[in-house]
Amino acid sequence: MDYTSIFPLMRAELTLTAILVLLFLYDLIAGERGRRWFSAVACGLLVVQVLVTLIPGTPGELFGGMFRYAPMDGVVKGVLAVGALIVCLQADRWLRRDDTRHKQGEFYILTLSTLLGMYFMISAGHFLMFFIGLELASVPMACLVAFDKYRYYSAEAGAKYILCALFSSGLMLFGISFLYGTTGTLYFDDMAVRLTGSPLEILSLVFFFSGLGFKISLVPFHLWTADAYQGAPTAVTSYLSVVSKAAAAFVLFTTLVKVFAPMVEEWQTLLWVVTVLSITVANLFALRQRDLKRFMAFSSISQAGYIMLAVIGGSPLGMTSLVFYVLVYLAANLAVFGVLSTVEQHTGGRVALADYNGFYRTNPKLAVMMMLALFSLAGIPPFAGFFSKFFVFASAFEAGFRVLVFIALLNTVISLYYYLLIVKAMFITPSDAPIAAFRSDVGTRISLALCMAGVLLLGLVSSVYEGINALSFGL
Repeated sequence: MDYTSIFPLMRAELTLTAILVLLFLYDLIAGERGRRWFSAVACGLLVVQVLVTLIPGTPGELFGGMFRYAPMDGVVKGVLAVGALIVCLQADRWLRRDDTRHKQGEFYILTLSTLLGMYFMISAGHFLMFFIGLELASVPMACLVAFDKYRYYSAEAGAKYILCALFSSGLMLFGISFLYGTTGTLYFDDMAVRLTGSPLEILSLVFFFSGLGFKISLVPFHLWTADAYQGAPTAVTSYLSVVSKAAAAFVLFTTLVKVFAPMVEEWQTLLWVVTVLSITVANLFALRQRDLKRFMAFSSISQAGYIMLAVIGGSPLGMTSLVFYVLVYLAANLAVFGVLSTVEQHTGGRVALADYNGFYRTNPKLAVMMMLALFSLAGIPPFAGFFSKFFVFASAFEAGFRVLVFIALLNTVISLYYYLLIVKAMFITPSDAPIAAFRSDVGTRISLALCMAGVLLLGLVSSVYEGINALSFGL
């Protein structure tokens, strides 16, 4: 192996590992005064990570094909790094509280460890590498969910998450063992040419899909989602709802196309049913929610169903639609959670829908930002969410899933209604005791500015979609 090729192909993983080591040493060495700058140091290093990751490179492989790099992998890793950066910016004020300021190092190291695991999942060409990345992403995530360990809901959320993660990982590993038993290999390319679609291989497909379905929060693997989102710290919830979901969706797409290509009819049927259930069930349950974190949990399950519209065709257009949808969803969802987080920190935890009655009267800028983000999630033009939904619908329609697209369109109307409930509360419903006016911290303002730029510009600046499309059709 030519060791000079390691850095160009693994620069995202190597630079992130270096950042983890630097932050670990900084946490050990820095005193009380030095820890005040922990967030600035971490976010500055993450900016460097984003820039290094997005530098285009040439395709290649390492370690006998266990690790692979393609330009599209770099784009997805860059999107995930941007999401992690925005979450870290939003978490700054929360981490400066008396009960968390001594745990800043733990938060950043755990968060970036999960990101490193996602990187390995994305570039895996072998199921062993894939599973190592999956566990590296899952175990620290459980620690993050239970980060406020002395709060009852956080401890409960952490317990539910880790138990569901263990069962889903075991089920996935069981399916991978079936694949190895029938094909005699764990390499993606070798496995694809040896699959015959036997009943045992169909069962392995179902088990493998179940494991990733947990990560993406697809119905019926979603039952942990609302409790985990409600109990976890809001910064962790936003990270879980976007970054973790995006990585799993991309990996599901590439694995189905590369490994299970001979069984395309089977996994398309499975995806059809799961997509309809995810969008419909999540929308119906979202209508009943009055806690905004639980509301956003069911919103994320519904959004995961829309993401599956891009996956089901298994085409280059589907890959383009998937990455673009994830990018737009990241901007809109993190904007909503950014507002929820800053309100929670300034008010001591007001996250009920009724708490936002009259929010526009006291905090008009935050109310407008949240409204625009919700409009994007609902798919209202001219915001970026309209274009991202159009592209995933077009991808599924081109692949011949017209009935599925029609069902998704009907559900879009339902989702518009419950997103407008929040807008109505903020702008129309009066309140005798609205949330008091306050000024957000610098990190939150920067993060919301980045999110608003994505919500307003990603759909109008066509070069973003065209660039992703060029890489997809070049695969």
